[in-house]
This record gives sequence, C-alpha cells and structure tokens, in this order.
Amino acid sequence: MPDKDDHVTQMAREIAEQPLALDRTLSSLLPRRAEIARLARGRHRLLLIARGSSDNAAIYARYLAEVHAGVPASLAAPSVATLYDARLDLADTVTIGVSQSGSTQEIVEALDWARTCGSATIAVTNVDDSPLARTADIALLTGAGPERAVPATKSYTTQVAALAVAVDAIAPEPGRLDAGFAEVPAQAQTLLDAPGDLDAMVAALARTEEVLASGRGLCFGTTLEVALKLEETCLRPVRGLSYADLKHGPIAIVDHELVTLLVAGPSGPTLPGLVELAATVRGKGSPVLGIGGDEAFRAACDVALPGPTLSELLAPLVLAIPAQVTIERLARRLGLDPDAPRGLKKVTQTD
Repeated sequence: MPDKDDHVTQMAREIAEQPLALDRTLSSLLPRRAEIARLARGRHRLLLIARGSSDNAAIYARYLAEVHAGVPASLAAPSVATLYDARLDLADTVTIGVSQSGSTQEIVEALDWARTCGSATIAVTNVDDSPLARTADIALLTGAGPERAVPATKSYTTQVAALAVAVDAIAPEPGRLDAGFAEVPAQAQTLLDAPGDLDAMVAALARTEEVLASGRGLCFGTTLEVALKLEETCLRPVRGLSYADLKHGPIAIVDHELVTLLVAGPSGPTLPGLVELAATVRGKGSPVLGIGGDEAFRAACDVALPGPTLSELLAPLVLAIPAQVTIERLARRLGLDPDAPRGLKKVTQTD
C-alpha cells in the first residue's frame, strides 16, 4: 500500500478496504440467488447497461453469462434508448443496469426503457434508494460503502462480485462457484499483503507515456479497467485491446518506445496466447509488464505482479487490485493527486 511515511490518499484507503467490501457484498447477495432466478425464469437473454468502470464490470458479466451460465449476453448501446427511442422486443430478456451512484440519468432512463420493452430489470448499485435502484424489479446493493476518491476501486470490484452472483443465479446449476466465492475476500487480502515488486512496475510505467494494455476473455474487462485507471488517474493515454484484435493490424505500432501491459487470469484457454504475445512484443523491443497469470506467463514478462489463484471464472473479482495499487503509487510519483484526477467528477452525466 502507500509508501512508508507518505500521505495516505483516500484512493489507497479504499483499495485497502476491498477484502471487507467484497465479503459484505457476497454475504448479502449470495442468499438472493433464488429471487434472481425467479425473476429470470422463462427469459433466455441478458442485456447489460453501463458506462465507464461499470461498463468494464459488465464486459466481465457478458463473458461469464455465456461461458458459465450458457445465456447469450450483450452490452447495450444506451443511446438506442435515450436518443433514438427505438422499440425492441425484450420479453425474453433480463436487463441489468450498473452504476456506482445509481444516479447517472442515462443509465436510469435506459433501464426504464428496457422495462417498457418487456424486460425484467435488475440494478447493481452502491447507493440504496438511488434512482436506478427504484427503477429496477430487483436492486442488488454492493457493500462498498461510501467511495470518496474519484477513481473507482472498491466500487468496481464489488460490482464485479454482484454481477458474478447474478449470473450464477441464472446458471443451470447455481452454486457451482460457491467454493470460489468463499475464497474471494482472503485472496483480495493476499494481493494487498504480498503485491510483488511494485517499485519495478511503477518505475517502468513512469518512464513511458505510451502504454498498450492487452488481455482476452473473462479477464478482458479487467484489462480495460486497468487501461481506464491509468488514463484517468495518471493522465497516460492507454489503448486497451483484446490480443486477438491487436494481431489484426495494431501490433504494427509496437516498438521500444511503447510499454505493453498484459493482464491474465491464472488459468484458462487465453493464457497460452498471452504468453506467446509477451514474446512477440518483446521481440519488437517493447518492455512487457504483466499482472496475474501463472509462472510461465510471469517469466515471459520483464516485470510482473502476481494475481489471484482463483479459477478463471472468478479471478476478475480481485485481479484489478495489483493494478490499482500500482496506479495509486504511480500517480503520486508523477506529482498527481489520485483522489481527484483532472477534469473528472464522481458522477458523470451523459445525454
């Protein structure tokens, strides 16, 4: 966590609260799976509405819904509802609106639109009695507690946890993830207590203004969240790409002036491709930084931080934590205030 004798930022405090926040979230929401299953009965599609960090959490839920629950899932384009007022048949759909504050008007309006189109609706929010919570058939409240720093840390990971519970509830065999859910708070604490070589990771990122973040599959949402946090907290332009998309042309920009940051789950079918990608970009002269993965993945990187030992299905609940710790330290090293990034507010309104 924060360097010894340094001022402890609000962002650092909130990063440190995640084991307890995740425990509260899972303890309160896992018993509600039967309620979620009843709402979803007879509906065979999942639609996710979100922006920003919440959208990255929703990307994870999309993968989990299709891989774990066998339910086709997609990310909504909120403007289809709020600007175009398109009329869709959503009678066979469960729609989940995700917003930390529950007050982003675009998300509230889009979830209400889904209801008028026939969808069952669920809200994932950190604020009880928020407009989003009042709009939904079921409100799943995260246990993050008040989050005062602008960058989402504990609100992001608890959203990911809430979405994992919701998806498990609609799976053919709910409860198959329970052993992993039970390990999540302790895994979060381990990542805080033994984060790896943070000094080397921060130094590598401080030396460059060009970062490419890449991952794939269930952990791709985490990759995009890491990229977003680097951009908003450290004012570094970062491009986040699936490694499949990276190979379709953008890999041509990789050279010694660009740092490649790879985010990987501890196992799964995407891991060999990320190990191969590490070797490819290193061959182009790019320093390779890694978060997560296994021993082979970390050995393929120039600098790497350990991730969780959870299954790939649940690793994203805590995989962002090493990046959050790194980014908070990097911001301070660059002379920036991680609690209040330039030009940002806690609640962002869009049309």
